[in-house]
Amino acid sequence: MSVVLDTPVAVRRTAMDLLARREHGRVELTRKLRQRGAPDELIEPALDRLAEEGLLSEARYLESFIRYRSNAGYGPARIREELGQRGLNRGDIDQALRDSEVDWAVQLRDVWQRKFAGQRPQDPRSRAQQTRFLAYRGFAMDMIGRLLSGRDLDDY
Repeated sequence: MSVVLDTPVAVRRTAMDLLARREHGRVELTRKLRQRGAPDELIEPALDRLAEEGLLSEARYLESFIRYRSNAGYGPARIREELGQRGLNRGDIDQALRDSEVDWAVQLRDVWQRKFAGQRPQDPRSRAQQTRFLAYRGFAMDMIGRLLSGRDLDDY
């Protein structure tokens, strides 16, 4: 049985149910409410009120998403791209990445260690393979180069 989202109370209740499961960005929450049949004229006021009450917070969403994706082994470039695709402001994303206390050098080393067992590439083919994998994960090319060359990442 699906809930009819034709009243402000129903829209608010559905939005709160979604927020109770995990943090959402405003764009993502709007999309989910639309998919459930809520009209735009009810969505915006409901989300404005939730934001005023502190129940909907882009800052909390950014922090939560960055923590989740970095723990899953993704670097800042990949996370920035994913958040951009979710409709968040680029400046807010960049600020949240700076504010996050993620040590990207440690993250890079951990991902590399798990995937390649700490084996530095012995030939150009394996170097290219490791570089592609780490770049796809969203780590900076200069950091990858330092790691694969055995140079100290702390200087980054």
